[in-house]
Amino acid sequence: MDKRYEVFCLADECFYETPDRLSRRAAGGRFEAAGRPLPAGWRRAAVGDWLQFTPADGPELPAQGWKIHVSATLDNAEKIAAEVWDYCVPRGIAFKFVPGRRALHLRNSKYAARSNSGKFATIYPGGVPELRRILTELGGLLAGQTGPYVLTDLRWQDGPLYVRYGAFAKRQCTDDSGALVPAIEGPDGTLVPDRRDPAFQVPEWVRLPSFLEEQLAARNAVTFAEMPYRVRRALHFSNGGGVYAGTDERSGEQVVLKEARPHAGLAADGADAVARLERERTALERLAGLDVAPGVRDFFTLGDHRFLVMDFLEGRTLNSFFAERHPLLAADPDPAEVASYTRWALRMHGLVEEAVAAVHERGIAFNDLHMFNIMVAPDEESVRLLDFEAAADAREERRQAMAHPGFIAPAGLRGFDVDRYALACLRIALFVPMTSLLAVDRGKAAHLAETAAEQFPDVPGEFLAEAVRVIGGGRAASRRRRYLPVEPPAAAAGWPAARDAMTAAILAAATPERDDRLYPGDIAQFGDGGGLGIAHGAAGVLYALHATGVRHAEGEEWLLRQAVRPPEDTPPGLYDGLAGAAYVLDLLGHEEQARMVLGRVLNENWERIGPSLHGGLAGLGLVFGHFGLEDLARRAAELVAGRPQGADGGARAGRAGLLHGASGAALLYLRLHERTGDAGLLDLAESALRRDLARCVPDRSGALHVDAGDRTLPYVGAGSAGVAMVLDDFLAHRVVEDFAEARTAILPAACGRYYAQPGLFNGRAGMVLHLARTGAPAARLGAQARALGWYAMPYRGGLAFPGDQMMRLSMDLATGTAGCLLALGAAYGGPPAAGRAQLPFLPPLRRPSDRPRLRTGSSGKTRTATE
Repeated sequence: MDKRYEVFCLADECFYETPDRLSRRAAGGRFEAAGRPLPAGWRRAAVGDWLQFTPADGPELPAQGWKIHVSATLDNAEKIAAEVWDYCVPRGIAFKFVPGRRALHLRNSKYAARSNSGKFATIYPGGVPELRRILTELGGLLAGQTGPYVLTDLRWQDGPLYVRYGAFAKRQCTDDSGALVPAIEGPDGTLVPDRRDPAFQVPEWVRLPSFLEEQLAARNAVTFAEMPYRVRRALHFSNGGGVYAGTDERSGEQVVLKEARPHAGLAADGADAVARLERERTALERLAGLDVAPGVRDFFTLGDHRFLVMDFLEGRTLNSFFAERHPLLAADPDPAEVASYTRWALRMHGLVEEAVAAVHERGIAFNDLHMFNIMVAPDEESVRLLDFEAAADAREERRQAMAHPGFIAPAGLRGFDVDRYALACLRIALFVPMTSLLAVDRGKAAHLAETAAEQFPDVPGEFLAEAVRVIGGGRAASRRRRYLPVEPPAAAAGWPAARDAMTAAILAAATPERDDRLYPGDIAQFGDGGGLGIAHGAAGVLYALHATGVRHAEGEEWLLRQAVRPPEDTPPGLYDGLAGAAYVLDLLGHEEQARMVLGRVLNENWERIGPSLHGGLAGLGLVFGHFGLEDLARRAAELVAGRPQGADGGARAGRAGLLHGASGAALLYLRLHERTGDAGLLDLAESALRRDLARCVPDRSGALHVDAGDRTLPYVGAGSAGVAMVLDDFLAHRVVEDFAEARTAILPAACGRYYAQPGLFNGRAGMVLHLARTGAPAARLGAQARALGWYAMPYRGGLAFPGDQMMRLSMDLATGTAGCLLALGAAYGGPPAAGRAQLPFLPPLRRPSDRPRLRTGSSGKTRTATE
């Protein structure tokens, strides 16, 4: 689970929303200093969750240098904001601070970015002498105040001031992967990444001021050297601290050390990591002797961090069994494997129920039960529960303050009822792990239970019925036919109704009155300059609507307005920024404005960006070709080809796939070859595809997936299906036997029974798109299209789909409803020719020969054949 998404779920019940909007709506939550009248010559501006104060008539600040961060807690932030204002304004020193309690709470929450932790205010000195003066004077005024440790910085003495060298002005460069990141200038004038890792570091050409050397020595003096424990590896990090596997050097036994940082890692109830660690210690001590939780060994303080030392539990978390056991990952699950898995899952649930009952017998409510917090013993005959920092005496009737999104209880539940709700979710999640959808609509429980029953016929009906009753608050929820206004189609006859329902949801969710985004989508739209792009912004939704025969005039007006004068941090790429917006505007008939937008890209140093299709040179080269700028398209191809290791590194390094790997470069070479006839471009395409195929490995059924290191991926964006789409196009020009074999071996990866998400780039919709384009049998295509209904949700009379992480709905192309619309349009939206919807620069295949077909033999096993 990607923890970044949790804070984007707080401001809206249906969609991912930037958390600072919640702060703006909070009544009475702003600090007094935020509203003070400013002297003449000062400017105030809201920038994200910051409130920035700048003296208009003061000396111009350098573009980079030593900056000061001021830390604060919810209790002392009001006072610290006033002190910073009172100090900086009379002296003409630029500064900014977080203007309200809600925004500060989110910045210091458990899964907030560790690089931002503790940063309540930022002060911009004019140079090293002023840096020392501010530290000395303001440090004296704030002596005794506390706050979370700023992990990126060096602490000044024992107060709430911290320093680091970094950017003042907003500048960007590309990192090693080609992504745009904040930048500082090196001694030769080259922009390099302004690294904000959660550890203090100084650029190699910058000298640490001598008055900070004592502070650095004090920081480096805090180590485990004098403790009887040796840390072997980090298991997990959050804003509240780390969890480490270690060794007790006195006995040689393995232990787990859990760290808690004071004032950081705030939960919904305001408890910091230290308070929760003390709760965990108390709960575990009460459970001693039960063998359902780790035992406590030690509790100590190092620096100002607390550490709880516990038994190391052998085994694996329940969640880790899915990739190797879950039968629906195959295209045609063996009924015997389905039955075996059913017996195993039912037994696991029974063991978890017994462990929870034992905890309840000691009067403890666990309050955070989910599959990552359940450790299965190596013999799979017992389980233990992990992570008791949310646990509480059941008599306290404490509200749940933190939870996994797929197991979060309704707000009214308390004590043991919170655990009973999680156990009900587990009944469904063991078979169809999609219970995060219940956070959007608990009525989805009956729909998921029906899906589980269809796929696992040996699950007792009462087992799932009990889950639906508990999740529904004691009531049986609506059945599927009442839940959805219309099902995704499994044949062309159902396409018009599904298209209209998805279109209705997209248009109902549009917010043309907003400047930051038009259609709600993935959290990425809040970090790419305003949600303009094809992947997550307005351009992609309008593209999908247009490709399926729909126009949204108000949406087009919004894109025209925003793209012609885009936010300054808008990327230039095809899927993430301006080039994609220009391409879509041109498709929609706004040629003059499209060329104006593209001109903004050309006026930038576009040659410096990375090589990817998503946001780099491969995408720009395709757009240049679309606009007839052939010399620039060739230049982009030359730049990509000039990097001999491929998109992001060697054959076993970096990222593979269509959007970020070498297949995107191959697509550029293919489209150029089709216009020029240059056979050398086909050679380049072949070489690029071989790099991505070198990253492909067979799964347990033999289907080829991209090896991403920690997992294997079948998807369109970063997986094997995207590679196969370019292979299809390549094989239309040149027959290469091992390429044809690879394409055939990839096809079963697009026919799995279960995918974790519905999205176009990272889920089932991409499989529908690939199967439709490559010419798979109608039965295979129809099964995947119909299974999109597993994720479908009603929204304002229409049909909508959740985005990545499945915690909120999304309307964007990459992750949400527009992508599902495009995929179904590719399958059923017209005759199988040029009229069908497709991704940009991946039109319907030019010829049908040598397409792989999946056929099912008399034994029921899947085999492949080539026509």
